[in-house]
Amino acid sequence: MAHVRLFRHYIHLPYVILGLIDFLVLAFAFALAVFFRYFGDFSFFLENLNFLLPSAIVFSAMNLLVMVALGVHQSRLEEGMSGMMLRTIMALIVSVPLCGFAYLLATDWLWYIGSSSALTTGSVFGFFLLGIVRSLFFATVGKDTFKRKVLVLGAGFRARQIHEDLRTPFNRKGFILTGFVPLPDEPVEISEDYLLNIPTTLQQYIIKHPVNEIVVAVDDRRKGLPMEDLLECKMEGVRIVDGASFYERESRKVALEMVTRGWLVFSDGFTVSSVFGVGKRSLDLVSAGTLLLAGLPLMLLTAIAIKIEDGMKAPIFYSQERVGLNGSVFKVHKFRSMRTDAEKDGAVWASKNDARVTRVGEFIRKVRIDELPQIFNVLNGTMAFVGPRPERPVFVEQLSEKIPFYSERHRVKPGLTGWAQLCFAYADNEEDTREKLRYDLYYIKNQSLLLDLLIIIQTVEVVLFKKGSR
Repeated sequence: MAHVRLFRHYIHLPYVILGLIDFLVLAFAFALAVFFRYFGDFSFFLENLNFLLPSAIVFSAMNLLVMVALGVHQSRLEEGMSGMMLRTIMALIVSVPLCGFAYLLATDWLWYIGSSSALTTGSVFGFFLLGIVRSLFFATVGKDTFKRKVLVLGAGFRARQIHEDLRTPFNRKGFILTGFVPLPDEPVEISEDYLLNIPTTLQQYIIKHPVNEIVVAVDDRRKGLPMEDLLECKMEGVRIVDGASFYERESRKVALEMVTRGWLVFSDGFTVSSVFGVGKRSLDLVSAGTLLLAGLPLMLLTAIAIKIEDGMKAPIFYSQERVGLNGSVFKVHKFRSMRTDAEKDGAVWASKNDARVTRVGEFIRKVRIDELPQIFNVLNGTMAFVGPRPERPVFVEQLSEKIPFYSERHRVKPGLTGWAQLCFAYADNEEDTREKLRYDLYYIKNQSLLLDLLIIIQTVEVVLFKKGSR
């Protein structure tokens, strides 16, 4: 099993294991630092271990939280071990003042974490120990240990989409593709290099060539599926999974071209309880209030910078009509990042190196300060903190006619940040919008408070590393 599903969200199993290992290593590193700083006598240290544990747990948890926010564990796939450790250094540095803040809130039981020498020494020990343990983990486990062997039944359009869309290291981190089995009378769109010639039955083939999963990616099931053969395979312990569900699990997005309304109706997800509604609204208010307090100095400086560049009479804010929950139109507020006459000829897509953007606007867009006034939209309830980004009515009308299921993104409140913002760059054309909709539908289908918290935490990485900003 390469994925763990928590509250309907898929998390890669090695990330979970590595996170637990990191947690234990960091707790040990902090305990080691305290031992050298305050004890020295091992038996005396063990007798007082119960007083140390709360501080070690908070130290470890704070560091792990920041690592998740900076995308430390995922970064190894794209940036290698060196990139992973560089982000780890950044996380350890950021965590020191956070641990100090935790000490101020709970001085009665976080005695040792209040020591700056213990924090810094624990961070140094933690960095070296993490480097050693992670190297041993990756060397021992191997890159294919947690991957499932997958066989795809079908070689037409749906199979080709799985083959082409799930080919990056990030999308292939959970499985090894053994090949495609074409069905009779089905058009073949897969290269012969990846086709499997099975002269016998599927069951006989998997007995000789074991696989963990068979993905059914047939274009037209009405032409017949080898149901008896698939049942025999299932009885052999092989999991049978629908192509659209497999695509969703591995890519964390919904394949628009593969899903039907029937799949949306009968698949797991799209369930919202009143308890979730109350919890989400509470999370919105806490998150927006915290961000407002933290971002107020930046907002004041931004307002001053806009006035200096464009004059005292120039407007600071820019309001636009956007489409919200159930298609209702509301006004979203942003810091003005374009010239005052930017849309004198009508609404157009924002583009890379847009000439209409001011110098101040270019900077605040890159670090997403221009979005901060939307905190007030979250507080007044027209937006959520997490959800699909709201779009303008004129574009919604155009896109709803061209992109299937586009109107479904209005089943939830639009958000200040969202799953698509974490996973995909800025959309400035129809095809990019189609790709972002795949992520938005995944969020709507699998939304939970856990997923909202993960998105809020990982938005830090988007801001710091300027993912998707324009």
